[in-house]
Amino acid sequence: MNRQLRDVARARREARDAIDSVSIDIGHYHISLLNALWMVFVVLCTFYGARLAARIGRIMVRRVSSLDPTQKVLTEKLVTLAVWALAFFTAIDVLGISLTALTVFSGAFGLAIGFGLQKTFGNMIAGIILLMDRSIKPGDVVAVSDGKGNTFGEVKKIGLRAVSVTTRDNREYLIPNEILMTSQVENWSYSSREVAISIPVGVAYGSDIDLAERLLLEAARSAPRVLQDPAPGVLLSAFGPSAIEMQVICWIDDPEMGVGNVRSEVLKAAWHLFRQQGVEIPFPQSDVHLRDSDGLRAVARILAERPATD
Repeated sequence: MNRQLRDVARARREARDAIDSVSIDIGHYHISLLNALWMVFVVLCTFYGARLAARIGRIMVRRVSSLDPTQKVLTEKLVTLAVWALAFFTAIDVLGISLTALTVFSGAFGLAIGFGLQKTFGNMIAGIILLMDRSIKPGDVVAVSDGKGNTFGEVKKIGLRAVSVTTRDNREYLIPNEILMTSQVENWSYSSREVAISIPVGVAYGSDIDLAERLLLEAARSAPRVLQDPAPGVLLSAFGPSAIEMQVICWIDDPEMGVGNVRSEVLKAAWHLFRQQGVEIPFPQSDVHLRDSDGLRAVARILAERPATD
């Protein structure tokens, strides 16, 4: 038995020496196949171990009930960074690499950060600041520019590089954190989720505006998403060229569900109520003034001389 064990040990040493004999020299460094395999093994173990540890850390943070969603996201990011930093230095120590040997590399890396990666690291710092001051947090409804105007969407995720905002039409915008830090952002749910909606409505001149106001209030109250407190209101905004212009002001507390559907419900209800009560919504009107001229008199004379036809 002992002889068999000695034979196995000798075979292992011979195999290791054979693998170690395959080597190359780079300057003052001697790199063998055995060392290369060891380095690959350490790197793979470190990578997958760090991923597993970061995942476990995130799961543990999510189970902490004393933290709000924003604090949980921030803690998850910090735990992930700490795990990867610890994994990196652990791998360096296991491989026996002296940090002084990385002086030139760290200088070049720092120069790359200063020029090529400054936006990336700027976005990382901006994301951490956004999570710390809680000005924008997951679940907030913010206005987003789509090139044609401003639309709104719900913040789904705050990453290290960008914030993910999903609009009502299921388009997802990835906005760099630095832009949200340096530009004006319209946050519909920063301090309160109650949002006012203004709905313009025109009624014909000669209509009973008190009746029109009561019907508009009834239409606003009939919409399921419109809050009863604060109560809806109606304002007479202007005497327009074609109509008496009024505005319905109503409030909602779920802006992530959109505002177009609320406007549609209120306007459809107002349309049916107006038709039942005889309140008219006018067509555009305009007055045309004709100045006296020889040409106009000639046209009038020709029209007057034309025989009447049945």
